[in-house]
Amino acid sequence: MTDVVRLEGVGVSRSGTDILDDLSLVVDEGQRWVVLGPNGAGKTTLLAIMSTLLFPTRGDVMLLDEIVGAVDVFELRTRIGFASSATGGQIPGSESALNVVMTAAWAVMGRWNEQYDAHDEARARALLESMGAAHLAERTLGTLSEGERKRVLIARALMSDPELLLLDEPAAGLDLGAREDLVGRLGNLALDPAAPTIVLVTHHVEEIPPGFTHALLLREGRVVAQGRIDDTLTG
Repeated sequence: MTDVVRLEGVGVSRSGTDILDDLSLVVDEGQRWVVLGPNGAGKTTLLAIMSTLLFPTRGDVMLLDEIVGAVDVFELRTRIGFASSATGGQIPGSESALNVVMTAAWAVMGRWNEQYDAHDEARARALLESMGAAHLAERTLGTLSEGERKRVLIARALMSDPELLLLDEPAAGLDLGAREDLVGRLGNLALDPAAPTIVLVTHHVEEIPPGFTHALLLREGRVVAQGRIDDTLTG
């Protein structure tokens, strides 16, 4: 298998406090990893490193066979899909859901002078459909509920056909029905052999979609356990 993510001795420190400490992890192509831990465990910081939005204080990071620090990160980011509330906050609320998804093909946050064809629109609509959000296509992002925004942002993260998909607490803040529906749709994605390698962060076991293969448990920035999901969660 090809290493999609390889972290060796990674640490992040802020104001003398370790956010992550001595974290090593290998994510192989086709695997589906869930990162579990309480608030403050370092989960979102870990995803920021995997998305190249944050460079570690120490340690080595390799993503998609490229050494971070020795490669153009803007080029690398086109191969990584990342859905989080923080990135969603950078997109103008006046953009339609369809444009929010479609503009990911150009790695931009809002439509400007880019040219899109019928294939781009069809793909964006199909991705919205896969997330149960086809009916939101013409709605503006600013009018959507938190759950609706999350579905649109996941569709956006898939638009560029990434090799690595990062999802930061996709079901957080959703009511029970919406959470179960979204977790089921993410399970369908996880079970699709054509889907990218996936790393999903949550702090609730019930938010782990079916089809996830591996788990990483974090506490206070350190690895508690990692490996096959059944062994890790029951060990």
